Amino acid sequence: MEPQRIESPVLLGFLNETLSVQIAYSCINDDFCESDTDLWIEIDSALSNSIRFRYVGLVPCNYPCHGTTDDNYLSTKPGLFPDLLVPVKQSEHLKAIPSQWRSVWVDITAPAGIHNISLVVSCRQGEIARLHLTANVSEKELPKQTLIHTEWFHADCLADYYQVPVFSEAHWQIIDNYITSAVSHGINMLLTPVFTPPLDTAVGGERTTVQLIKISYEQGVYQFDFSPLERWIAICEKRGIEYLEIAHLFSQWGAVYAPKIVVCVNGQEKSLFGWHTSAVSKEYVSFLHVFLPALKQFLRECGWLNKTFFHISDEPHMKEIETYLAAKREVEHLLSDCKVIDAISDYDVFCKGVTNHPIVSVDHIHDFIEAGVRPLWAYYCTIQAIHVPNRFMAMPATRNRILGVLLYYYNIDGFLHWGFNFYNSRLSFRHINPYIVTDADESFPSGDPFLVYPASNGTAYESLRGVILKQALCDLRALQLCERTVGRSAVIHTLDSLFGRKMSFSDYPHDTTFFDDLRRQIHSLV
Repeated sequence: MEPQRIESPVLLGFLNETLSVQIAYSCINDDFCESDTDLWIEIDSALSNSIRFRYVGLVPCNYPCHGTTDDNYLSTKPGLFPDLLVPVKQSEHLKAIPSQWRSVWVDITAPAGIHNISLVVSCRQGEIARLHLTANVSEKELPKQTLIHTEWFHADCLADYYQVPVFSEAHWQIIDNYITSAVSHGINMLLTPVFTPPLDTAVGGERTTVQLIKISYEQGVYQFDFSPLERWIAICEKRGIEYLEIAHLFSQWGAVYAPKIVVCVNGQEKSLFGWHTSAVSKEYVSFLHVFLPALKQFLRECGWLNKTFFHISDEPHMKEIETYLAAKREVEHLLSDCKVIDAISDYDVFCKGVTNHPIVSVDHIHDFIEAGVRPLWAYYCTIQAIHVPNRFMAMPATRNRILGVLLYYYNIDGFLHWGFNFYNSRLSFRHINPYIVTDADESFPSGDPFLVYPASNGTAYESLRGVILKQALCDLRALQLCERTVGRSAVIHTLDSLFGRKMSFSDYPHDTTFFDDLRRQIHSLV
């Protein structure tokens, strides 16, 4: 059998950037001899220690999309979709499936220079193919990420999935592992549960308590123990988190209730506040008037107050504007020297004065861009499913990767997504196994609730969607590097020329060749 020789296009990158290729394989095996389906990959390169393999696993996708779609989906039918990335050692046997395609994701981290790499694919009969790669790594480094990026980090889901006590040593180690993974995804702001975040919870329901501040109440006086929060911040500092995002002060979608807050009252722990508490009740407002100054003082003393963002309530709509504004009025003077941000999707709601720092859904963001609103952040979630970027499993990778280009194009300051590791059903009625349920119990398109999978050792397995998001953020940084050399107007002109017209969040390149052409242009300009 003559080995197949495959030449790959030149991979272009920068000094601190990971380059990637994907090797797809299949077989014809009519006699079902199992040993004939085994294959393995070896590296023929001086860079062997800088190359890693990950098997691309299939996961269930019962809910690929909502009822209304556009023409930029891979499929609108349920099935098994490639997403999970599981580490594979060099020469570890892989199994080819007759008449089906599987793949291995290859990451290359190389020093500056031009590197020739051969990946040798073999089976029991000998060498099958030799894939020749050329990695051209610039001596220039990508600039530091300036985009503020948060993917909501659900500490309770980690305790629930791994079945460890909240804030036990085992839980802290898992938290550390997942924060490390978050940072590797370009996440530099972390949702911080000073009390259990009032997110994705049915009214009257409850999520596992994760409250970083121990609170006691005796003889009419609140006392606060910030030592768990101090440990959380120490991990953030060690792993590279730059900003804290304090859990929302009021319930989601209208700020009608207080969040669940556990307090030790006269020696007995109880949920002092929660669904039974009005957001603007005298008791809760009095608590906030003590709690927020104490929290701010702690953050000030440890040097984090000016790097901390607060929330009132998530996604207020016009019908909820009065309750939201009523809650905001109770705390705005306490947070007048702080950064307060919230997700909103309606420009008319914004004009009611809900926030001066909006996080806007990508399908409504042009109303804010045209009005010149600054600062301006973007987000997408389950609803942003028509024409705009997103990262559902059923969407092509280009729809995920274009985000970085668009964030640069419109000079967006921050990006938020609600699900780094949400391993619950919708509204948290039950915990789920993310290897089996990828859609929050057939509620959101698969891929929306989480970006990483829980490995058995307490670390996070990445997803295809996650590595494409990393590439998107590297595109953003590469464009910023290019801007330093030729100026912003020249970079925008280059983007317009490559696409053939001005881009928007609903009109952008769908073809993978755009990104290859873009990187060649950037390398020629810097």
